[in-house]
Amino acid sequence: MAAEADDYEAVLCVKPAVHVYRLPPRASNRGYRAAEWQLERPAWSGRLRVTARGTTAFIRLEDKASGELFAQAPVEQFPGIAVESVTDSSRYFVIRIEDGNGRRAFIGVGFVDRGDAFDFNVALQDHFKWVKQQSELAKQAENPDQGPKLDLGFKEGQTIKLNIASMKKKEGATGNTRPRPAGPGGLSLLPPPPGGKSSSPAFPSGEQPSSSLSAPVRLPGTPITDSLLSWPQPAAAPAAPATDVWGDFAKASGSAPNQTQANAGWVQF
Repeated sequence: MAAEADDYEAVLCVKPAVHVYRLPPRASNRGYRAAEWQLERPAWSGRLRVTARGTTAFIRLEDKASGELFAQAPVEQFPGIAVESVTDSSRYFVIRIEDGNGRRAFIGVGFVDRGDAFDFNVALQDHFKWVKQQSELAKQAENPDQGPKLDLGFKEGQTIKLNIASMKKKEGATGNTRPRPAGPGGLSLLPPPPGGKSSSPAFPSGEQPSSSLSAPVRLPGTPITDSLLSWPQPAAAPAAPATDVWGDFAKASGSAPNQTQANAGWVQF
């Protein structure tokens, strides 16, 4: 797996326009200054590409048109001697290039845009941050006992506080709830009214409920429904004698001939 990771090359950053400058001899150990590089006359101009293979990053200076390699700078640590910033600008860097024969030289690199210089710097920082994380994970995998352990114990003088009153209230609230009793057939019955009195119908003194009501017949496995329950029906009230509201009127009209006969001796005026 490590060999495959080393063979894989990732592109971290590509900038289309950079300039290369020759560095004058350093007069002291102070940092590099871009103002001393004759910025108006760059030695070479082209494209910059930052790649990574394994834990090593490579700064490649290539021709814009053909992609031919001009110089390459391997970077094994950042910040480090392979890449240094100048003291008077954020767009210029000093990099150490190498050839295949082991020869090294320092050159100045300048970006046309300040944002390109920022991207170049961040690409190198992110790569070596990832390298550091991979190294720490590998060490933890080799020695898992040496990693930080989670301590859940109480420190000296540390206390905790429990609210017992609220816990009792919650227990009392949950303890008062009683499940409803289940009737036959899985029907849920309502609890009895307060006082424990049943709601059975009251009969007058001396009377007993009629035994003519037959118990419902239910087949095994059939739930009890309203159609199977025989509810007591109220007794029919005695029919009142039929009265004819026109009877008196008929009697009155029927007595008119008798009245005529009785008054036959009278003379009508």
